[in-house]
Amino acid sequence: MSGSERGRFITFEGIDGCGKSTQVDLLAQRLQNQGISVLCVREPGGTEASEAIRNILLHRRDLLLTGRTEALLMCAARAQLTANKILPALAAGTWVISDRYSDSTLAYQGAGRGLEVDWLVELNRFATQDTDPDLTFYLDLSPDTARKRQQREQDKIEAEGLAFQHKVRAQYRKLQERFPHRFLLLDGELGVQELHQRILNHLNKRGWF
Repeated sequence: MSGSERGRFITFEGIDGCGKSTQVDLLAQRLQNQGISVLCVREPGGTEASEAIRNILLHRRDLLLTGRTEALLMCAARAQLTANKILPALAAGTWVISDRYSDSTLAYQGAGRGLEVDWLVELNRFATQDTDPDLTFYLDLSPDTARKRQQREQDKIEAEGLAFQHKVRAQYRKLQERFPHRFLLLDGELGVQELHQRILNHLNKRGWF
């Protein structure tokens, strides 16, 4: 890919345990096999400062954060990641695949914490310098099934009850209506390879490779 061509920006969203990370890895490998330069990042995290914020958000159980504090910290981590990693990569023609991005804040802090979604949208715009994904794959899965899939110890947000996760899932579904041009809902119950193939099919339909 020519350095003058902007890279594609793809994000994966869903409740914890839906299989996002697996699909990120599979897609990155496929693109690299096609000769496409790829950068994979995760949220919150991806830079030294963002990883420090991640530790506060997900692992400092001694800190009782308000919903507003969570949202501001998430967006602070996102601002650093976008400025330091995502925008330079896209400008260089590298494709960026992110395990979570701005939609996670709308779902988790919006529905989960009861914050105003329109306010969060504006906060995201400031944090990301108006950077929106070109395409978002939302892997839809019931919280009950997702919880059964999880093998590791849950972080602070994952440990929220099923009622919280149901609110988050419902908000994700609403985002498909809000951002129909980029937000694609996929059945998270599908097998790993079948889901991967559907993702590739969507990229092919757009003529991306």
